[in-house]
Amino acid sequence: MSAACETSIRVGVSSCLLGEHVRYDGGHKHDRYITDTLGRFFSFLPVCPEVGCGLPVPREAMRLEGDPDQPHLMTRQSRIDKTDQMLAFCNGKVRELESADLCGFIFKKDSPSSGLFRVKVYGASGIPVKSGSGLFAASVARHFPLLPMEEEGRLNDPAIRENFIERVFCYRRWKDFLLARPGLGGLMEFHTRHKLLVMSHSTQIYREMGALVAHGSEMKREILFQRYEELLMKGLALHATAKKNTNVLMHIMGYFKKELSHDEKSELLETIAQYHDQLVPLLVPLTLLKHYVKKYRQAYLMQQIYLAPHPAELMLRNHV
Repeated sequence: MSAACETSIRVGVSSCLLGEHVRYDGGHKHDRYITDTLGRFFSFLPVCPEVGCGLPVPREAMRLEGDPDQPHLMTRQSRIDKTDQMLAFCNGKVRELESADLCGFIFKKDSPSSGLFRVKVYGASGIPVKSGSGLFAASVARHFPLLPMEEEGRLNDPAIRENFIERVFCYRRWKDFLLARPGLGGLMEFHTRHKLLVMSHSTQIYREMGALVAHGSEMKREILFQRYEELLMKGLALHATAKKNTNVLMHIMGYFKKELSHDEKSELLETIAQYHDQLVPLLVPLTLLKHYVKKYRQAYLMQQIYLAPHPAELMLRNHV
């Protein structure tokens, strides 16, 4: 029941979030949670698209204008179009990042280059719509569609934070798995260990993954593993809700129906019900279940990633 990875977990991040003075006004947006908390487990690859494409610090502020699907990057006062300059950088940078072994990316919200969601795009009327993405963030998303990505502002939401970090750790485990050049048997083992974790996000996608593995001998290895990776990351991108987790907790409890006393079963059911009703965090019933896993040495459950998908120090399952 360990979330440990064999290799380092490298995450791309907007440079200003690490405290680098690269913003248009010469300042930064140092995010202490990223550097002080996540920095204990991740190594960061800083990227500032504006500086990377050759713009100075400080520089004139810019904004997105035109079609939200294909916006132009314009300087606010001098009205100079920097779109081609930025896109040239983006096209080269994403190819460079192919060899960076990234497991995730944290972008600066609202940035016309690095904002991932709801970036303002100004139309002819001068009234903005919050429906765009920064040019660099959009390029990364297109080039690495399975890469876990988030904005630093959204990481303040406990559910979004847990989902993103869980995906980062799982992507690292998947990459470590591929490094060993496994066969179908190895994939079956990986699939088994991640069963409950995927079920907590989507039982439908778990069934699709199971069918894929069952027919794995009929496919080329590269196609099989590519398709499995797509389903794995697609499934984990769906949030694990209290209802989904409750189903998994009850599933785990079923492994102890012969061992637990009447009082132990009653206590466990009550604790799971309290979690379902959002009176206690997921950590509470999980702690009790992990106690029984260890006490009764339940071999199948001891290998389940769901019980410890990330370091306990991050306290991602402590919220209600």
